Amino acid sequence: VAQCKIAACSGNRCAKTLTTLRGVQRWGQGRRLALGRDEVEQLTEWCRANSLLINTRKTKELVVDFRRQKSNVQPLLIDGVCVERVTTFRFLGIELQEDLSWSVNTRGLVKKAQQRLHFLRILRKNHLLQKLLLAFYHCAIESVLTYGLCVWYGSCTTQDRMGLCRVVKAAESIVGCPLSTLEQIYATRCHRKALDIVKDPSHPGHCLFELLPSGRRYRTMKTRTSRLKNSFFSRAISALNGKPGL
Repeated sequence: VAQCKIAACSGNRCAKTLTTLRGVQRWGQGRRLALGRDEVEQLTEWCRANSLLINTRKTKELVVDFRRQKSNVQPLLIDGVCVERVTTFRFLGIELQEDLSWSVNTRGLVKKAQQRLHFLRILRKNHLLQKLLLAFYHCAIESVLTYGLCVWYGSCTTQDRMGLCRVVKAAESIVGCPLSTLEQIYATRCHRKALDIVKDPSHPGHCLFELLPSGRRYRTMKTRTSRLKNSFFSRAISALNGKPGL
């Protein structure tokens, strides 16, 4: 994954736009298909043809490699400049890690939500109505905890989920009424998103939802690793089939 900062200049005006490029590398027996490198070269050529310049100082590379026998990946070069390689990468507000775990992301969300609990306590001390406290929780705290929930919650560790649960419990004691758990919100959103994908044939993941001959259930994904088993599509299919344990 590489993030590129592109500056476009026209006369005395200079407009900067942030473009994100996702590069994929596929490895075969005895040969390497550097698809990501090819995409970077194509982007570089396109920028030259359109009078654009890639800011390599703000470009980052994240390598995801789950092979048992790993080899050194050649550094990414853009116009002869080596791109910095990182272990974590912030993409659309979500922290991605090179091992596809979510500890950094959840810790950041918990820290941000705990800071906002302080304001919720201040509102309660000023004797605000419960419905207003509840509205503040949904807008300022729950929205933070549930951002991109379908992407990362299914693969969270028990420790990460406990940290998230403590924030909800603390908010529940401040507001003074029961609050929806993240597990319930995740199940609802996962099921709703799965229905949207099934209804949209143009969605890239639509082909993963294959009905069985009975027409009542969807074919489950064959998974070898817990990482794939806990991914969104596998969980979404289970949600549509009505399987417990989501």
